Amino acid sequence: MTHSPSPRFRISRYRRLAWLGSGLACLLSVVGLALSWLNPSIGFPLRPGLDFTGGTQIQLERICEAACAPLTAPAMQQRLADLALPPEDLERAPNLGSASVQVLDGGRSLLLRLPALSPEQSAAVIADFTTAIGPLDSAGTAINTIGPTLGSQLLQSSVISLLVSFAAIAAYITFRYDRVFAFLALVCLAHDVLITCGVFAWLGLLLGIEVDSLFAVSLVTVAGYSVNDTVVVFDRIREQKTSLGQLPVADQVDVAVDATLTRSLYTSLTTLLPLLAVIFFGGSSLFWFAVALTVGIAVGSWSSIGVAPTLLPLFNAPSPARSAA
Repeated sequence: MTHSPSPRFRISRYRRLAWLGSGLACLLSVVGLALSWLNPSIGFPLRPGLDFTGGTQIQLERICEAACAPLTAPAMQQRLADLALPPEDLERAPNLGSASVQVLDGGRSLLLRLPALSPEQSAAVIADFTTAIGPLDSAGTAINTIGPTLGSQLLQSSVISLLVSFAAIAAYITFRYDRVFAFLALVCLAHDVLITCGVFAWLGLLLGIEVDSLFAVSLVTVAGYSVNDTVVVFDRIREQKTSLGQLPVADQVDVAVDATLTRSLYTSLTTLLPLLAVIFFGGSSLFWFAVALTVGIAVGSWSSIGVAPTLLPLFNAPSPARSAA
């Protein structure tokens, strides 16, 4: 007679606490997305970046021997609003009154978000700021311009790619698993993507952080990671069905989670370590991309342990597999 294994960690005992934590995180995410959408200065669930809105972004680096003279964003915005740009091909020069300025690194760097400018108009902005804030490091000056049509196309392409990838994941797990298991895997996917978007909605509201095409890439990556991590637990339940079929579903879930917990934590840790290295040492261009992946993978690891398995006993699903593997 075989004895049923006794798991060291029983996630089912803490299922209500797990649901409460995930529910609050999802609620805060929805609130953040709604507030961002209703904010007149944003108008979208997430604050769109230059990739999606179009325009010109100019990054300036000041030359300072020690500490740079202090600067304030409102003062720099007012200077832009008062700046008269040269017209381009007899067209009226754009108004810079709606431009945004970020002061970075204690005033050493500035990031200007402007309407789409011609090369001559961008040069006029740089020349004016050179006069206003002192000498600038030409090596640290960067100009990036995206037209409004291209920005709209990038936004449309990003949304389509997200929808297609999510639909493909949904189709695969529906074909591969029982409907209940497929549904729970999709719940986890939505849970992870929603919370990741919610974090960036609040970052956009509080800190002015924008999302770009790299953020769309991070969401697709998070979705794939989420489903993969959840399927590991489901596969363990399928494998132990013969030996533990007499146990309640909650006990089977506890055994499966306990058996895969170390693997899930180690996998998540080894994935997060290089992302943390990118966050601290990778520079500004990949910083928020790495942050989005870090948040998504951390939330995905949690949902595969505390959300999908604990919801399974509510459905009393007999088996995750439609056919023998």
